[in-house]
Amino acid sequence: MKLYCEVEVVSRHLPTLGLRNRGRGARAVLSLCQPRAPERSEQGAPRAACLLVCTMKDKCGTRYEQLKENIEQFFTKFVDEGKATVRLKEPPVDICLSKANSCSLKYFLSAMRLAHRGCDVNMSLSAFTPVKTSEFEKFKTKMVITCKQEYPLSKNFPYSLEYLQTSYCGLVRFDMRMLCLKNLMKLDLSHNHIKKLPTTIGDLIHLQELDLSDNNLESFSVAFCQSTLQKSLRKLDLSKNKIKALPVQFCQLQELTDLKLDDNELIQLPFKIGQLKNLRFLSAARNKLAVLPSEFKKLSLEYVDLFGNTFEQPKTLPVIKLQVPLSLLELSARTILYNRIPYASHTIPFHLCQDLDTAKTCVCGRFCLKSFIQGTATMNLHSVAHTVVLVDNMGGTEAPITSYFCCLTCYVNSSDIFK
Repeated sequence: MKLYCEVEVVSRHLPTLGLRNRGRGARAVLSLCQPRAPERSEQGAPRAACLLVCTMKDKCGTRYEQLKENIEQFFTKFVDEGKATVRLKEPPVDICLSKANSCSLKYFLSAMRLAHRGCDVNMSLSAFTPVKTSEFEKFKTKMVITCKQEYPLSKNFPYSLEYLQTSYCGLVRFDMRMLCLKNLMKLDLSHNHIKKLPTTIGDLIHLQELDLSDNNLESFSVAFCQSTLQKSLRKLDLSKNKIKALPVQFCQLQELTDLKLDDNELIQLPFKIGQLKNLRFLSAARNKLAVLPSEFKKLSLEYVDLFGNTFEQPKTLPVIKLQVPLSLLELSARTILYNRIPYASHTIPFHLCQDLDTAKTCVCGRFCLKSFIQGTATMNLHSVAHTVVLVDNMGGTEAPITSYFCCLTCYVNSSDIFK
């Protein structure tokens, strides 16, 4: 059996000699092999296994003849990220593995454990033969596919891919094989017919850029927003789809710097959009936006494009939904949010979690649930962005924005913005 990964062999004698290892791995093919000249063994006796490490510069490879009782320790804390280290007793080296397919790596390490214990490795052992140059093609880091004929149906994607583009391939669903590409940093699925994303897309823990433009997406899953992509995703292109609304949890993707939402059917932006502190480029042209959420003014953008939306004129009279006195639900919600008390669906009912997630923020910084005054004002987009694309053909750079007030006092103190 073989494992394709990057390998660095570190001698444990180097520190005692005052030397340091270069600290870089090389693309390699690891094989569990039969000994070159195996001794005759009794029928049914376990077959010995040796380790062969081949690189592009040394296709014949380096042999580690004895694995039985010769492995001092396995380091597998990061095996799910395709990393592991095997420490041999003789020679005293650490074989550091990285950028491996996690499933293949676990399988290979299991076989090495069996070899170390002297058990029979229940799989075909490779022969001691030089590795072909073609085998190193599996280390490709970039693949571009722009037609159906080029799309791989009978073989998997190279596990080491960091950039994958599959545009104009007629895909109607997400190819689950892509979830095995643990090193993937940029994924371009534009110009297809995808309607839904898998809930496990967060398995792509290193994904930084995702292009889903010109597909048939009608919604955006909460699972996507709550996945590990919260920490990695920087650029997201959802333009030219059929999305009508984004979930509240969308604003948990707080590492986003670039967001494209052009040519959808959005009637509103996520009202907690102000939580996207790193957002610098926002484009939501040609949607059905009537008004901007109150937290939009918290953004600090370099570029914004809201051209072609159906913005309404600010309403003269506010919407008053004040409760006198405040309900127990309102008081409890304000206390939880003001004191930042953690909550989850396993501690309080799910519908209360939804209420807390959708609470409004007053201009004074306090929170309000169902007791508030809602007003609409006009905001110049230059107050949140350095470069502004005109909102309409008349050269305007202003758009209506919603504001909430937790009490009458806050409304009166801020009423000058509605004059």
